[in-house]
Amino acid sequence: MGESEFLAQAEATLNAIEAALDRLNDEDMTDVECSRSGNVLEIEFIDNGSKIIVNSQAAMQELWVASRSGGYHYKQKDGKWLNTRDGSELFYSLSEMVSAQGGSPVVLAP
Repeated sequence: MGESEFLAQAEATLNAIEAALDRLNDEDMTDVECSRSGNVLEIEFIDNGSKIIVNSQAAMQELWVASRSGGYHYKQKDGKWLNTRDGSELFYSLSEMVSAQGGSPVVLAP
C-alpha cells in the first residue's frame, strides 16, 4: 500500500472513530470529548479526565493507540485494522478501552 492510500484509510478510520463517539454522546451513553489535530485524535473522558490517543504513523503504516491499559499498534490487513501483537480488531479493542476508562459498556462500530 502506498503512503497516500494509507493516509486516506487512516483518515477515514479516525473520522469513523470520532463519528461513533459523537453518536454515543448524542445518545447519552458516554461523556467524552474528541479533538483532532492533524493525524492525532484525542478522546477525553469528562468524568475522570483520562484520555485515549489514536494517531496514524505513516512511516510504519500503522495506527497507534495509547490508553490507560497500554500502547497498541494496528496494521491494516484484509480491510481491518489488526493489533500487531494479538490480532484483535481496532474497533473491538477501542470499545473495551472506552468502556474501561468511561465506566460504562460501550460498543463502537465504524
